[in-house]
Amino acid sequence: MTSSDTPDTGPKKTIGEIVWRDLTVPNVTKIRDFYADVVGWEVVNHPMPGAEGEDDYVDYVMHTPDGSGEGVAVGGICHARGSNVGLPASWLVYVRVANLDASVARASAKGGALVYGPRKMGTGRLAVVRDPAGAVLGLWAD
Repeated sequence: MTSSDTPDTGPKKTIGEIVWRDLTVPNVTKIRDFYADVVGWEVVNHPMPGAEGEDDYVDYVMHTPDGSGEGVAVGGICHARGSNVGLPASWLVYVRVANLDASVARASAKGGALVYGPRKMGTGRLAVVRDPAGAVLGLWAD
């Protein structure tokens, strides 16, 4: 157990921390290779289910280099298809929130807008909001 673990819950889940980063682009292979070459990330395939009537495909999880592909996962490079259609081509960070629906409602009430979601992803849920200045931010709730 590390200092961020708690005896009854395992790893501490801190509200407000950045928990993931994604880049969604139409030319994913070219961009994947760009970042692998420029910053030295290792590429790990991440199978994705295609939408109904579409073939399955592969997105990529980028890892710190350790020669085995098992370094620390630092972010994803994703196809702009399926559930990712419409996401902006920019590095998008996801921040953990206590209540996703409440955070989305507060974003709208404060002059922001919902861009995408909320939707289920793995063991949690996510949404993307635009702030009043036009910047986007991913919200994540476990």
